[in-house]
Amino acid sequence: MNATARNGALPDEPLVDTTPYGYGPDDSISDVTENAAITHHTLKLNGKSIAYTARAGHLVTTDSYSSRPGAKLFYVAFTADDATPSSRPVTFFYNGGPGSSSVFLLLGSFGPRRIKTSMPNFTPPAPYELENNTDSLLDQTDLVFIDPVGTGYSTAVEPHTNKDFWGVDEDAGCIKQFIKRYLTVFNRWNSPKYLFGESYGTPRTCVLTWLLHEDGVDLNGIVLQSSILDYSQTGNPIGILPTYAADAWFHKKVSLNPVPTDLPQFMDEVSAFASGPYANALNTFPDVDEAGLQHLSDILGIPPMVLKYWQLDPALGNGSAFLTSLLLDNGLAVGAYDGRVTGIDTGIAEFVSPDSGGNDPTMAAVSGVYTAMWNVYLNEELQYTSVSPFMDLNDLAFENWDFGHIDPTGAQRGGIGTLYTAGDLAAAMSVNPYLRVFSANGYYDAVTPFFQTFITFQTMPVGSEQIDQNLSVHNYPSGHMIYLDNASRTAMKADLSSFYGEAQAHVAAIRAAVQPEQTAVEGIVQYRRRVNRTPY
Repeated sequence: MNATARNGALPDEPLVDTTPYGYGPDDSISDVTENAAITHHTLKLNGKSIAYTARAGHLVTTDSYSSRPGAKLFYVAFTADDATPSSRPVTFFYNGGPGSSSVFLLLGSFGPRRIKTSMPNFTPPAPYELENNTDSLLDQTDLVFIDPVGTGYSTAVEPHTNKDFWGVDEDAGCIKQFIKRYLTVFNRWNSPKYLFGESYGTPRTCVLTWLLHEDGVDLNGIVLQSSILDYSQTGNPIGILPTYAADAWFHKKVSLNPVPTDLPQFMDEVSAFASGPYANALNTFPDVDEAGLQHLSDILGIPPMVLKYWQLDPALGNGSAFLTSLLLDNGLAVGAYDGRVTGIDTGIAEFVSPDSGGNDPTMAAVSGVYTAMWNVYLNEELQYTSVSPFMDLNDLAFENWDFGHIDPTGAQRGGIGTLYTAGDLAAAMSVNPYLRVFSANGYYDAVTPFFQTFITFQTMPVGSEQIDQNLSVHNYPSGHMIYLDNASRTAMKADLSSFYGEAQAHVAAIRAAVQPEQTAVEGIVQYRRRVNRTPY
């Protein structure tokens, strides 16, 4: 790229970062500079050109009380030029893990540029392609992608070390400080504010939303993609059954007569079966109703005798029973992150270590294109070059993570198998009645099943009025990374555009309420016409 911006505006400002970032539990740095590479671009969305500025660099968080540096976090921000900060939303994105950078959302979902994949098939090796993202959210909001400590180019500042920030509450506190620093540096305190978290990023969002409220930062909305808000329900056979039925449907293993043709309708039927007859069958096992057993076999594509051996639980063995059995005759395993994706499950492939999901067929299908095109994008288009390697997934962070968590009531709700953050979300929704929540899941995602998300929301300790009015749930025919499916990404973009518009209409209605009575009535009527009150 030339030194002159491609839109003919300000010159670009490349950056060569010579600070060596460490990603081990005891690593830290002393450098606290907040430099960024700055480049200028144009994106055409729906026939309209959006001039925007990209910043790739660091901001330094500080301790809430001492104001001393805590961590130096890497971020990439995309902000529309010539926008008024008080009316322009800003959304903070992060992936999960814990131990994941935000590169997966940045290059796959709603940024201005995205990778091209062959999902649900394996994306062939290089050369790969980047393309302008016609589903970008840049027409709705500015976008800030954050890499937590130990990922990307983010490292603790001494005397702190990385492991000081590797915990549920410590991590959320660090991201909170980053957001406040960003709002200060770029004069965004009065902007509408949103969070967008994926996978472990959803419990992070719940905790972070509450912590921000306690610091006087009330959000307009949050997006929870592929939620896991109650770790005690991981592998719950009732919550995961519809997902396995979706996998069987996709691979043409469902033997119902007639075979369902509409996936959402089929999922509604299986969900009703899961919470009714199937739940009863689990409770009365080994007494088995033969008709119910046959129906379970028909929707899963697994013989009745095998289901009896599994004690009716297809999630046996951390989900491996079903995933390795559905296509056993073909020597294939079904992906946990996306059940449409398959991988060879014979020979040495059966025994390769699946650290960080790396051997899951879904992750294996896209890891190459992500690694290559992130390096191309960062160095060539964003013009940020580092002497350090980029840490996309840090297994050490997960291995050293403290899953302890103190919820808003002061209760301990943590633990690697018991972490519960739906209470934090409920508290935030209770104190901020205008907080809008958008939940998105993929039908084929067995890691964070869509029906388990529904069950968690059902039992969340918050009034039904807040749920009915402010929480909307959307499911898509995709996997854990919903946006890797082209049609699902486009559909989700349309739903998110409505979500952002409704949140702004919500604000307009509130403002109208302080005007003369007639204006207030008109504003509320307009708001009710626009808002989708579909309950979860």
